[in-house]
Amino acid sequence: MRVAGIAGLAFLLGANCGPRPVTLEEYHTRLVTLPGGQRIRAEVMIHPTDMMRGMMFRDSLPPDRGMLFIHPEPGPYTYWMYQVRIPLDIIWMDSSRTILEISANTPPCLKPASECPHYGGNPRTRYVLELAGGMAAKYGLKVGDTLSF
Repeated sequence: MRVAGIAGLAFLLGANCGPRPVTLEEYHTRLVTLPGGQRIRAEVMIHPTDMMRGMMFRDSLPPDRGMLFIHPEPGPYTYWMYQVRIPLDIIWMDSSRTILEISANTPPCLKPASECPHYGGNPRTRYVLELAGGMAAKYGLKVGDTLSF
């Protein structure tokens, strides 16, 4: 009886203690809320090697998914599509998460790296969100909109 009481108490304490465990889907991702209320689950890229790899070698990107690049400080960050296999919408934002530039339906580049064009990087930005090609237009995103994440 005493063992059952201790086991029950341990269960009750364990069930209500600590934060909820992170699911595999949430690991290294962040929800991005768009001005229309839509939510995108974006993989977060912070480390330079992850940022360089980005969407390379991927064959698809679901409409409710994206990739969020977080640069350590504002700067003129250009992006390219070397070894990216699908068109992407690339969205540059400042430190307040306001959209400053959009490259819509940016085409893949499977040529040698030296032949792949660079996109964006005109204004100083801190965040870059990549979505599947055409999704920025579908969601009605435009320069001046602010995203939440």
